Amino acid sequence: MAIVARSKEQLETTARELETKTARRVVPLVADVTSKEQVDRAVAQAAERLGGLHILVNSGSPPGGSAAATGPIESVVDEDLLHDFNVKYVGALRCARAAIPYLKQQGWGRIINISGTNARNAGNLSGGARNTSLVHLTKTLAVQLGRHGITVNCIHPGTTRTERTPRLLAARAAELGISADEVEKRDFAADSPRGNAICRMVDASEIAYLTVFLASDRAWAVSGELVVATGGAGRSVYY
Repeated sequence: MAIVARSKEQLETTARELETKTARRVVPLVADVTSKEQVDRAVAQAAERLGGLHILVNSGSPPGGSAAATGPIESVVDEDLLHDFNVKYVGALRCARAAIPYLKQQGWGRIINISGTNARNAGNLSGGARNTSLVHLTKTLAVQLGRHGITVNCIHPGTTRTERTPRLLAARAAELGISADEVEKRDFAADSPRGNAICRMVDASEIAYLTVFLASDRAWAVSGELVVATGGAGRSVYY
């Protein structure tokens, strides 16, 4: 597998950790998804060093969006909003465009776009619009590529435990004057509007499990779809 990010040091550290945990080869490739040239080069290097390319997972995103792009509208800075779109939506488009020739060549492929539930909630002018556009890209590519044996799907994570979670919980705990553990317990209590049906935070590994399924042969019948993995957050019914 190949992993791509901008920071060489963090990439190499992550690659070593993954190789230790999985006993599989991991190729770290430095690239910025806002650059077509860097994306094209990284995808070509991945295909060359791995002997082919079968699965693309697009997960690049400014977490939460740039502060000056989320709103209210009077405070939005155009350049920051465009940067957010350039990273998440156009970045995913660039990666898919570069990978598709390799997937077509073998008559089999998977593209999985990681979006987010901001798409379903008004408020964040950057995150909501970016995530919605990624869902549209997913369906459009699924229609175009299905005849070539390529499926394309999208995942909406909600509140998910990542390496950023302790810092975010600590900041809210300081504001509220309670412990980080208590903040999390309150957020995921059965009657909390911040919580979900399973009354706990979804872990990033659970998003990975879903991604692995969509990348497998068992998911042939699933294409152009949006799969939500929030633990049952919200009360709205989508049909």
